[in-house]
Amino acid sequence: MGTPSHTRAMKNYRERLSKRGIARFEVLGLDADRDLIRSLARRLAEDGSDAARLRATISRSIAKETPRTGGILAALRRSPLVEANLDLTRSRETGRKVDL
Repeated sequence: MGTPSHTRAMKNYRERLSKRGIARFEVLGLDADRDLIRSLARRLAEDGSDAARLRATISRSIAKETPRTGGILAALRRSPLVEANLDLTRSRETGRKVDL
């Protein structure tokens, strides 16, 4: 790989990356996609809210299964107002008479 100092420097660098939770791996792709893949990897390594949103979007787009339906209904069923016994009926008043 090179001189012993170079080998030691690479080993130390990769250990520091590992402590940060970053792994080194190789992917195969088209040469035209090189910049795209590198920028994607860089954004995902930042691990912020943008990275989480990007990760979710990509996961959904390459997933083989369709997204689950009924998410809104499940959220409403988990609502704390489910047990509140609210009266949500509207009064059926006709309104007032107006002379135009």
